[in-house]
Amino acid sequence: MANMQEIAALMRELEDQLVVCMRCGLCQAACPVFEQTGREADVARGKLALLDGLMQEMFNDPRGVYERLNRCLLCGSCAANCPSGVEVLEIFIKARAILTGYMGLSAAKKILLRGMLVHPKAFDRLAEWGARFQQIFTRPVNDLLGTSCARFVSPLLSERHFVPLAKTPFHSKMPYLNTDAGASGIKVAFFVGCLIDKIFPQVAEATIQVLKHHGVGIYLPEAQGCCGIPAASSGDTASFNRLVEYNLKIFEDEKFDYLVTACATCTSTIKEVWPVLIGKAPEDVVAGVKRISEKTLDINQLLVTKVGLKKIYRSTTQNPTGVTYHDPCHLKKALGVAAEPRAVVCANPGYDFKEMPQPDECCGMGGSFNLQYYKISSEIGRRKRDNIKASGCEVVATGCPACMLQISDVLSRSKDRLVVKHPIEIYAEGLNR
Repeated sequence: MANMQEIAALMRELEDQLVVCMRCGLCQAACPVFEQTGREADVARGKLALLDGLMQEMFNDPRGVYERLNRCLLCGSCAANCPSGVEVLEIFIKARAILTGYMGLSAAKKILLRGMLVHPKAFDRLAEWGARFQQIFTRPVNDLLGTSCARFVSPLLSERHFVPLAKTPFHSKMPYLNTDAGASGIKVAFFVGCLIDKIFPQVAEATIQVLKHHGVGIYLPEAQGCCGIPAASSGDTASFNRLVEYNLKIFEDEKFDYLVTACATCTSTIKEVWPVLIGKAPEDVVAGVKRISEKTLDINQLLVTKVGLKKIYRSTTQNPTGVTYHDPCHLKKALGVAAEPRAVVCANPGYDFKEMPQPDECCGMGGSFNLQYYKISSEIGRRKRDNIKASGCEVVATGCPACMLQISDVLSRSKDRLVVKHPIEIYAEGLNR
């Protein structure tokens, strides 16, 4: 638990930011959770009103306040549509930190965040063991999507259809790499991210293939840690700071032009959340975060704006596969990256791109939100599924592995025969033709 001085300092920062909200209510029209529940407490305006009296409410009903704050996807839809420019995500993350500092972490979160996530090597070993034995508890349900479900009744897995852990994680296939810049004159550090490493290693492999093809030097340090977003969204600033400092140490051992990720959430976290939450750290850490965050780019952004896409030619006898694209909230709404992934997908002439209705509508994943509020998450996801089907495409691409999980779940439970891919996979396929 944090001391009261730390909590008071965070409270003052929060109060300064809350005055910007005009209570206009435009966030209602954008909030996917409010659309499902119709509860004022679930929309940004309601939460901000609650936070106005946080000090009093924190002592009266801290768990009730925490529960209401957690009913948020942190998707940024409200912030993207706010005429006053309220930094809603920053406010909510700081508020969660205040409440967690006051109440402490739950036992389950202590095990997950402080027992596992802040120890990257141990976390890797645990995931590897999980991959070996998962077939005992799960069974495949959709071969195209690669999804499974639980063999037995499980309160955590319930009726979910999930993409299982990869048999071999990416860090086992390629633990380390350090190559000089080639024809591009650019060298990047590659931040893999937990979900890509342990569930979608093919995305990391495609990223490496594409970077090498374009003559981009690659620095891939060993034993990378989590970007810290699970800790930040849980209000665990101690674990968050520890992970940031760990990653800084391993990435600052080498010079590079950009830090690149294929995960929208990791990109957004490093660029947006690291600088906001690391403020009270030692000066060298703050300076390191600033250097790294300013260099961080999504892989699609790097290819389109810094490297240049290769023109790929298609055989005239080939029938292109229909593909649509879902905008991850952490790419489009947080970072304004939307045209670049589409350009990457369209660079492969083996695919015929078609826009789905409302491509930037949230899929409903929201990280831990999906675990705590699966019914609401599923209802939001069902709308995304309907929009994907309306495109008439056989493939749906998205630049976020968390979105890939959610979309795979909702498609699989609807018995849809589609494929979910990352744009970089589609581009890499074209280079192999």
